[in-house]
Amino acid sequence: MSQTGAPKQQQDEQVESIDAAPHSAPGPDRNMKEDQALELIEDIGHSTILTPENNAHVLRKIDLRLLPILLGIYFLQQLDKSTLAYASVFGIIEKAHLHGQDYSWLGSVVYLAQLVAQPLVAYCLVTLPLGKFLAVSTLLWGIMLSCMTAADSFGSLLACRLLLGLFEAGIAPAFIAVTQMWYRRREQPVRLGSWYAMNGVVNMFGSLLTWGLGHINSPVLAPYQIIFLFFGLITVGLSLVILIYMPDSPIKSKFLQEEDKLVAIERLRMNQQGFESDKWKWDHVKEACLDVKSWIWFALMFSISIPSGGISTFGPLIIESFGFNKFNTILFNIPFGAVQLVATMGGAWLATILKMKGPVLILLCLPPIAGCVMLLRIPHDNMHKAPLLAGYYIISVYPGITPLIYSWSAANTAGETKKKVTTGILVVGQCIGNVIGPNLYTTAEAPLYTRGLTSNLAMFCVLIVLCTSNMAYLTVLNKKHEKRRVELGKDAKPIDHSMHAVGAVEADKEDMPVQVLAQDNAFKDMTDMKNEDFVYVY
Repeated sequence: MSQTGAPKQQQDEQVESIDAAPHSAPGPDRNMKEDQALELIEDIGHSTILTPENNAHVLRKIDLRLLPILLGIYFLQQLDKSTLAYASVFGIIEKAHLHGQDYSWLGSVVYLAQLVAQPLVAYCLVTLPLGKFLAVSTLLWGIMLSCMTAADSFGSLLACRLLLGLFEAGIAPAFIAVTQMWYRRREQPVRLGSWYAMNGVVNMFGSLLTWGLGHINSPVLAPYQIIFLFFGLITVGLSLVILIYMPDSPIKSKFLQEEDKLVAIERLRMNQQGFESDKWKWDHVKEACLDVKSWIWFALMFSISIPSGGISTFGPLIIESFGFNKFNTILFNIPFGAVQLVATMGGAWLATILKMKGPVLILLCLPPIAGCVMLLRIPHDNMHKAPLLAGYYIISVYPGITPLIYSWSAANTAGETKKKVTTGILVVGQCIGNVIGPNLYTTAEAPLYTRGLTSNLAMFCVLIVLCTSNMAYLTVLNKKHEKRRVELGKDAKPIDHSMHAVGAVEADKEDMPVQVLAQDNAFKDMTDMKNEDFVYVY
């Protein structure tokens, strides 16, 4: 395939696929293949060239099919998790005779179940079809939430919440896997942020829905039981939609035509992360467990999940402690969701523009630090309701941190099995933090919640230190890969096209040789440590 006669602008626009996607590559023996993308290219007999036009066309089709499903799933999952916080306002603590740490453990046990389930989840995400996995998981957690309607004691609620956490354990890891499988690294922060932003939407519309459901006078069901049943049945209905419309992968999707599938493959070639493989590899597991980055992701997620778990469980009670009744408490939780939404999407947008996530994460830690200080220092009386609410709303910037950690980890990990194991380690950190977080708050400490807020303040400061350390470590890894590339006769610092828009023309491109990251490693299911062409992003 020669491009010598093509205009200079066309060469620039197609630089990501020149020589990386030959139209008639014979391909290696099928038994030697590491990735199903290579099998599809060989079956069709040719690859394709990625252009701004066909990239935009296929990306639009992918977004229109995947995002509504992912947003719907995560919206209901967060509603399902939030039902306990809403139920606390509508009398579940009194009617279920919860005392001491009982309510805190109902918030924590969900994450304890998810923690235990992560090894199995990682294996399932490699070996099972993703679409079917999501459909079954959604069905089971919807059934379990509906069953919580009949729970009227701590023991029965604890059992239901434990099973609810077990069935929800694979949702976030599956979403990360979907994002890695369908999107370029440049596109991942906004897509990850979009479904995680459902936390904010839930706090807005979920609060309104709950406010309405709480006004239903039923001689049979208490308001909190109506909340459980309503959202549980909706979740069961969504599982059927997922089963019908959620594709397992780009290669197996029915909504993409043959040429669209080839474009989907070429879109991800520059990620150097592989495409799809159903082989579980123990050497990937070993590398993930020994990789320092894995434990930095663990520490980052652990640190943000302690305040996240505590505030999400006790948020309505914190507002109620300012002196509001139960209905005003629910309504005043709506601005909390609006700030979450803006912070999550704003952080994702800024990370995309800067092509860096570490500095954005540090920036997002500053408002919650200020908010915690305000709640700890401002007197809790009727004269200070407004500044107390302002402090609470400032804290609500913190949900923008979690999806950026997801995205940062996803963009810096390659190899199908390693990606799933690394995500599992990250989610384990999240679960442990969410188990500890609610238990740092107790209803006995109302209205100040000093221990919980102080620990949250400390964790936001720790996050800043961890982000700085991680950026330094990624710099070291990039230097090592540069040295290996030079030893192999490659450019030390190739352009990382996965972080640039398709067809983007860098200002100094005319003075540079046109070089594309080596295509030989793109679909070999190599880990990021072993693939010298992998470029770590900050």
